[in-house]
Amino acid sequence: MQKKARFPAQVLPAPAVPPARASLPGAPGALARPAAAAAVRSSMAQPALATPAAAWRQPPQPAAALDASSQQGARERMVKRLEALPGMHPLVLEAMRQVPRHAFIDSALGGKAYDENSLPIGFGQTISKPSVVARMLSLLLDTATGGGRIAGRVLEVGTGCGYQAAVLSQIAAEVYSIERLRGLHERARHNLRPMRVANLHLLFGDGMAGYASGAPYAAIVCAAGGQAIPQAWVEQLAMGGRIIAPTVAQGGAQVLMVLDKTPAGLRQQALEAVHFVPLKSGVD
Repeated sequence: MQKKARFPAQVLPAPAVPPARASLPGAPGALARPAAAAAVRSSMAQPALATPAAAWRQPPQPAAALDASSQQGARERMVKRLEALPGMHPLVLEAMRQVPRHAFIDSALGGKAYDENSLPIGFGQTISKPSVVARMLSLLLDTATGGGRIAGRVLEVGTGCGYQAAVLSQIAAEVYSIERLRGLHERARHNLRPMRVANLHLLFGDGMAGYASGAPYAAIVCAAGGQAIPQAWVEQLAMGGRIIAPTVAQGGAQVLMVLDKTPAGLRQQALEAVHFVPLKSGVD
């Protein structure tokens, strides 16, 4: 396995300034921070950020280099189960075939990594069921890209352990993933470091505010349920883009909401019932 360069963590708690941004090891380099944000400076040279096309030429290391054959077999069985479900996009399933889900959870739960269940990842949060990840990302590809990979930028709100961000990095040219819990942000960086993902940028900040510096986004996906889709996300969404987010409906239950931004206005559609952790503002 290729020896990894060690990059210092670049984490800022600042709710009053733009979210702290950290490029993963293996990325072409970190973007410059806003002048108002005090960054931990690296002694290494900072080359310019690669274009999306350049990022595609540097895929994550194959999952086979990161796990045992038994886990590869379990992952393949997971994908086969997902293939039997309606509406699953083949590009999403292929990405999930490449990303080792067990590498994002506690080793004590490794035997359940590819089962159809959500699992605790600490800090009162969970990793979503494989079918939920596949469903939400398939919905992004359904319209936002005309069925192909997403050529523009994608914003993920709620990095969690980093698994869905890793899958997204396989189907989108560039991904920004923001997490409000410092501990989870650090854990995601740790989990993703061996995979050397060049087109994924992890942010620590208030996801309800989005990340205006990366806008406009071709797609936005959220891994927490809010009372409504924040206006900031709508403003940061590109024309023709799509938001997928759990939203509280009448009666208090969550439903999967699809919002499309069209020249004729916003179009929303409520889909199936879901159950996600609550969407919160601020940082901890």
